[in-house]
Amino acid sequence: MAGKEATAYILDLGESMGEKRHGRDVSDLEWAMEYVWDKITTTVATGRKTALMSVIGVRTDDSDLAGVMPVDEGYENITVFSPMKQWLLPDIRLLQNKVKPSKTSSGDVQQIDAATTGTTGKPLKYDRRIIIVTDGRGSLDTGDLDAITSKLKDYDPPVEVVLLGVDFDDPDSGYKEEDKDEIKQENESVLKEFVEACGGNFGTLSEAIEQLAIPRIKETRPTPSYRGTLTLGDSANYEATITIDVERYPCTMVAKPPTASSFVVRTDLGGIGETQSTNTMIADEDVPMDGQLSAVRNQRVYQVDNPDEPGEKMNVEPDDLERGFEYGRTAVHISESDANVVKLENDPSMQIVGFIQAEKFERYLPMSRTNFLVPQKTNAQAQLALSSFIHALYEAECYAIARLVVKQDKAPLMIVMVPHITPTYEALVEAEMPFEEDMRRYKFPPLDKKLTVSGKTITEHKDLPNAELTQAMSDYVDAMDLSEYDRDEEGEPVEYAKIEDSYSPLLHRVNQIIRWRATHSDPTLPLPDPPQILTRFSAPPADLLQQTEKQLAALSRAADVKKVPPKTKGRGKRDRADRDKPLSGLDIDALLGNPKRVKIDPSNLVPSFKQALAATDDLEAIQEAADAMASQIRTLVRSSVGDSAYGRALEALRVMRDELTELEEPEIWNNFVRELKSELLDGKLGGDRREMWWRVRGSKYGLIDRKRCFASDVMEEEAVQFFK
Repeated sequence: MAGKEATAYILDLGESMGEKRHGRDVSDLEWAMEYVWDKITTTVATGRKTALMSVIGVRTDDSDLAGVMPVDEGYENITVFSPMKQWLLPDIRLLQNKVKPSKTSSGDVQQIDAATTGTTGKPLKYDRRIIIVTDGRGSLDTGDLDAITSKLKDYDPPVEVVLLGVDFDDPDSGYKEEDKDEIKQENESVLKEFVEACGGNFGTLSEAIEQLAIPRIKETRPTPSYRGTLTLGDSANYEATITIDVERYPCTMVAKPPTASSFVVRTDLGGIGETQSTNTMIADEDVPMDGQLSAVRNQRVYQVDNPDEPGEKMNVEPDDLERGFEYGRTAVHISESDANVVKLENDPSMQIVGFIQAEKFERYLPMSRTNFLVPQKTNAQAQLALSSFIHALYEAECYAIARLVVKQDKAPLMIVMVPHITPTYEALVEAEMPFEEDMRRYKFPPLDKKLTVSGKTITEHKDLPNAELTQAMSDYVDAMDLSEYDRDEEGEPVEYAKIEDSYSPLLHRVNQIIRWRATHSDPTLPLPDPPQILTRFSAPPADLLQQTEKQLAALSRAADVKKVPPKTKGRGKRDRADRDKPLSGLDIDALLGNPKRVKIDPSNLVPSFKQALAATDDLEAIQEAADAMASQIRTLVRSSVGDSAYGRALEALRVMRDELTELEEPEIWNNFVRELKSELLDGKLGGDRREMWWRVRGSKYGLIDRKRCFASDVMEEEAVQFFK
């Protein structure tokens, strides 16, 4: 659980903030708000009720302290836009309309302590932070700086002060603003001394915005998934056992991006408006998003076939359901009382069952996230015992195999424990091991040889790499070596693409777009490009590719790489003369004695239909094959005893529909399926065949609309109405 925090944003909205300087396309205020919006939207996205924020403007046209205190002398031109509270998306949209440059240069940046004191609840339970954004061009009253500094430091913990200056001098980067007026230069010195006296952070806005592109890693509070003993031996029956009190914490775990929830656009607003997906900004789905989206409640309904009305369904109450297991094509009923039989009665434990040499452990065996095993807190005996065990494994170059039961009556797991020793801590890193049923033992052919039927081994073949190809590939791999491609500050080779420098593109891209959409509600605006830090490792370095062109060309020659012609999708209405011909130019159909027309064989329905279509490109022959197929489908339905032949008929319908769609002849199918529907519902195919029509509708073998085939005259709405 994250700690409580209260953050006050102090924004300089003076007239000077509305100007564009140093070749920027946006004003100083718009530039500064890029940082402020990013910080605010990041906090809102957490959905934490204990993350409070307040926004205060200084050098504003009006004075409004929101009842915190009267507007006395020295507190003019200060506006409290929002008191300290949890922010939601509507608060962001409301603030966007208020943050604008004023027409005044009056106002005091420093005297804001009274506007934030007393609005954060109990000070001892909150981490208090004040973030000030200013260009330093206003007038400052420095008379109470010492008192303000003392008051900010009196809190426990002290209030953290962060000040970001627009175009402030930065000795670290070497930036110095040219032609700076004396007022701003003096204000910079005063503000820097004030922040340093408070023990805060003083920086430039340019540096802060550059750091926004660096993904922020979510800090998680460690939560143990197991607290118990690590035992070696049977402690219940023997005394010569080892028992160590340990705790289990996550080491690596997949960080998943936020998931989108389902919402509907409210129709009572008179228009669509701002309907972009912003539902991940808060955790409570019962709250409408931005007033434009309404939460959707899911309802699960259980249905079974109605024995009194064939083809219809009836609802079943959840309390009437029974549990069962699929057994072949049927279900085996297991009552709730008997279900306890399949549960294993296990007590929480971690028992070592053996050891394995590190060199014999296969790297593909771990099949889960990893966890740390550390000694129990404040247990000196457990710390000494586990440290001795870790060092023993490390010196013997062995791993421990253990049986783990995390909770009462949970299924046991087999885990491997690896010693992990660093200068700051020692621990066991464990991962789940597979059981025999979890292994997938496939046989793949060797890549460097071929085995004949007689058992002879062939090492030279057109499908096997020769010495020239092997050497060319080896040279190319060596040239593309990235292990020490990067350079440090001193120009020395270092590892390229370190784990700590690689971030999940999906996770941070989704978060970036969510934050951006929260402050840019216009759906016509193009989405921003992903930060370069997320895409830097998506492709090899360009200069490295240029350096390895010679090795790549040699590899292409050795492998005899040729361009593959693009694959044509679908047969369409191409003439048979235009189809791909063999290199020999021979007529394969004539050599094999294939007829120009193939009759539909009832005993081999689907293959014969496909052969009939493949043997001709004449529309009349295609129509003839389709009519024959339709006749056989009707025969299957008419002669079916109950639903015994419905499966074959449905398969024939599927093949016929797919083939005619690929041939771009949807009209043939549409005419047939309209007639079939009428015949099934009117009982013209051997009695009541509504069950067959229900299966056709359930399989969605309806009309071919224009969305599925551009040659169709049926619109999508008509295809939907066909099933009703």
